[in-house]
Amino acid sequence: MLDNLRINELLDLEHTVAADIFSGLTYPWEALPRISEFIIALGKTLSPDEYDLIGDDIWVAKTARVAQTAYLHGPLIICDDAEIRHCAFIRGSAVVGRGSVVGNSTELKNCIIFDNAQVPHYNYIGDSILGYKSHLGAGAITSNLKSDRSLVTLPVNGEKFATGLKKFGAIVGDHVEVGCNSVLNPGTVVCRNSTVYPLSMVRGIVPPNTIYKKPGELVEKR
Repeated sequence: MLDNLRINELLDLEHTVAADIFSGLTYPWEALPRISEFIIALGKTLSPDEYDLIGDDIWVAKTARVAQTAYLHGPLIICDDAEIRHCAFIRGSAVVGRGSVVGNSTELKNCIIFDNAQVPHYNYIGDSILGYKSHLGAGAITSNLKSDRSLVTLPVNGEKFATGLKKFGAIVGDHVEVGCNSVLNPGTVVCRNSTVYPLSMVRGIVPPNTIYKKPGELVEKR
């Protein structure tokens, strides 16, 4: 099971400007504490011909579309052709990938959104990574803090695998579809090419190429 959780099994690093943040790491959540400092370092290397520095540690690609009503806080990088819609709330420490969509009333905090990923309506993405061409339906959120404030663990082969993180929302692999009004609980990993039904409460690991219908009911995609 741990092999399915490795970075290269979940995410195509050719589809993010933040690929180097994963250097030397095994699992994608290990990058979460690095995001803020990484953005500041990377931002300073971005070409002023391609990116505008519009505030403290806020770099926005000239081809990106940002609504005037959106709130942007650094450190932040918004890449080519990304769309930040009305009343989006980006709290900082976020990378918004090429061609991705951050929609109305969606909140981002300490996250990496890969290229062409979409969080278009009323989503909360905190301490999380969303893979290439992943999509969260309206109202779907990542819950990033356990109610008892204890460290997040993952269920692996009947045991608890320690992440060492207090705040860890979800890792959503490439080409994943999460249905409307679903909640991904702290430490959820949805592997590549999987689908989560609407109104789901997801905890733990959804294997690759799987349809998650409800707890205990997973069906392999054909």
